Amino acid sequence: MTLKTIALYGALALAATSTATAAELSRRPFGQTPSGEAVEAVTLTNAKGVSATVITYGATLQSLVAPDKAGKKADIVLGFNDAATYVKNASYFGATVGRFANRIGKGRFELDGKTYQLALNNNGVAALHGGVKGFDKVVWKVLETKSGPTASVTLGYVSPDGDQGYPGTVNATATYALDEQNQLTITYGATTDKPTIVNMTNHALFNVAGEGSPDGAMGNLLTIPADGYTPVDNELIPTGATTPVAGTAFDFRTPTAVGARIRDASEPQLIVGKGYDHNYVLNGKSGGALRLAARLADPKSGRVLEILSDQPGVQFYAGNFLDGSWIGKSGKLYRQGDGIALEPQHFPDAPNKPQFAPVRLDPGQTYRNVMIFKVGVAK
Repeated sequence: MTLKTIALYGALALAATSTATAAELSRRPFGQTPSGEAVEAVTLTNAKGVSATVITYGATLQSLVAPDKAGKKADIVLGFNDAATYVKNASYFGATVGRFANRIGKGRFELDGKTYQLALNNNGVAALHGGVKGFDKVVWKVLETKSGPTASVTLGYVSPDGDQGYPGTVNATATYALDEQNQLTITYGATTDKPTIVNMTNHALFNVAGEGSPDGAMGNLLTIPADGYTPVDNELIPTGATTPVAGTAFDFRTPTAVGARIRDASEPQLIVGKGYDHNYVLNGKSGGALRLAARLADPKSGRVLEILSDQPGVQFYAGNFLDGSWIGKSGKLYRQGDGIALEPQHFPDAPNKPQFAPVRLDPGQTYRNVMIFKVGVAK
């Protein structure tokens, strides 16, 4: 890196900081991809000690730092310290996933009488998270940054017609905004030039006890205000049914430790998913005002994370496939259950399930998915 480039990054950070009234924004290099594309890190920081770092590779939430009841800060998002490791890893840590988050059975869907075949990048039986090179595996462009009472960064990516088998040129945006109420708001948007399907979300893996904590995330107390969930077949594709959670290991309507029932072998759905990897049907109306989608709390630190959403569902994934083969940013091995994904989104395989909310996007329409990650401490 040249001295001129270093000076430019310094000037950008200084300019952002000097104009901020509370929340600040800074930018720095974060390495590069194997093809030589530069990756940036943008950090948003408020006056209460909360900060979020977003990297341009995959429009990824690389870090979310929050204080506990004693004021001690900890990063509560799993991830890595450089772009090269994100490129090598295929676990979607913190990434923006799309065009279609989650699974599409047999990688196939029909639109206006035409069948589209996608790559079967999920064990050869389904399309997962947008394909072999989805939104998580490209470098996004920084479109806009702001400091002030709310600091924000907006990133953009243009997905060409036919990308990963999907029709239409899609202009996608991801805006991360941090305010003084300790709310990190992620707003996803997309437009298209021909009919297509879109379902974007964020795949952050959380542990409110702190990333890399010895006991993992199984002691996190989870609440999901959902009376039902969508069971899956042996390929983890929803059957199309909605099953009540009452009386099952899937009932998180009251705070329950994630690990309390995760090894219950009497529950066939836990065997199929090797733990929790299921879509919950959120109570309340989707597409309107944001409502609570999930809450995580750590009894020891008092740290709390609330997730608000305008989407019909939230995918709960308990890190079942983390196998200790990756070293996280704190120098600890990531093992099964070390992080929890709670992804506000439309239902998996929605293009093939007419009983699920539609995911079609037409020219002239704008897709939106708004989610808030609010950190605090238990009172």
